[in-house]
Amino acid sequence: MTGFFIFLRENARWLAGGLLFTFFSSFGQTFFISLSAGYIREDFGLTHGGFGMVYMIATLGSALTLPYLGTIVDRYSVRQVTFLIVPVLAVACVLMALAHHVAVLVTAIYLLRLFGQGMMVHNAVTATARWFSAQRGRAISVIILGHNVGDALLPVLFVALAVAFGWRNTWLIAAAVLMVIALPLLSTLVAVGRTPRSTDPAPRIVDARDWTRAEVVRDPMFYLLMLGVMAPGFIVTTIFFHQVYLVELRGWSLGVFAASFTVAALVNSIFTLVSGQLIDRLSGLALLPFVLVPLGVACLILGILEAQWVPFLFMAFLGFSNGLSTTLFGAVWPEVYGLKNLGAIRALVFSAIVFASAAGPGITGYMIDHGVDYPHQLVTMALYCFAVSLLMLHISRRLRKRAMADHVS
Repeated sequence: MTGFFIFLRENARWLAGGLLFTFFSSFGQTFFISLSAGYIREDFGLTHGGFGMVYMIATLGSALTLPYLGTIVDRYSVRQVTFLIVPVLAVACVLMALAHHVAVLVTAIYLLRLFGQGMMVHNAVTATARWFSAQRGRAISVIILGHNVGDALLPVLFVALAVAFGWRNTWLIAAAVLMVIALPLLSTLVAVGRTPRSTDPAPRIVDARDWTRAEVVRDPMFYLLMLGVMAPGFIVTTIFFHQVYLVELRGWSLGVFAASFTVAALVNSIFTLVSGQLIDRLSGLALLPFVLVPLGVACLILGILEAQWVPFLFMAFLGFSNGLSTTLFGAVWPEVYGLKNLGAIRALVFSAIVFASAAGPGITGYMIDHGVDYPHQLVTMALYCFAVSLLMLHISRRLRKRAMADHVS
């Protein structure tokens, strides 16, 4: 533990910058946007499926844009990218507040997803993966805690501010926070990049050879990996997007459900740090087969149980899942495809994740509107997680053998 605190102290600047990136990305994350879902459906006269389709179209647009926009992290400094993405994210928040036409709503959500969920996280994780080698898992686990802080604080805060000032004015407050607080802090913290030091431990894991993005898209293993990597985006986005509907279906209180995010944030924080240590000791590929198991359990709990305490148990397993998956999926790519073109490759991966998060609300909203039982959908998601976990066991072994063969040659 002493070593961990030394690590934090020596790298506080870059870790704090990465953590704030992931925290402020919350304004473009589904859990935050969906807190306005009830207001939006009422103001725009949309059904669950209708709003799900709007959300899907906007998020698909961001997924298609990200592979092209995301490559800028390979060409420009972290600070230069920050001066682009934070102001545009603030503009997206303003558009959410002012939207009175569906076209403006789609544009606002497109920008929120592209620059919030997409570029804020992409910029942070790519930079951190480059700045750290032997301690990459530990470093990524620390910056990912920004998601947990956002999960813990923002749902309750949004509900309170929406009641006091209205949901549209709450989005204006978010825009002001980004420009007045986030931009100065982030641009200062990442003004200087981190370079390797003599005190850094020797890397235990040797990264793979440097693949080009063209080589990656021709690699069959990439698409098998994506079956697992895309699952959390699809499932977690779906659950958070339909949280208001689920609360109404189960007869729960929205305030209580919002409070249960604190449990997810706490458990997430613990397992984020634990998974970072495990990745540095064992490798990301070694942990790959286990990443979807807790998510499957979380879906099963939500699909079959109805008691008032269920959200807290669900959030505990969801926190376990998020803590493992967000750290692992940030650290594993250099082990598989190297560092040189990491920004372009991660942009491709993240685009697929965003695509999955777009498909989730649209598909499930359509199914809800056509009478497909939502709890049954959740149980199906659980079964998918368990099945893909078995596949990932095979994939992990294949990729480790390939990496060993590359190092020998």
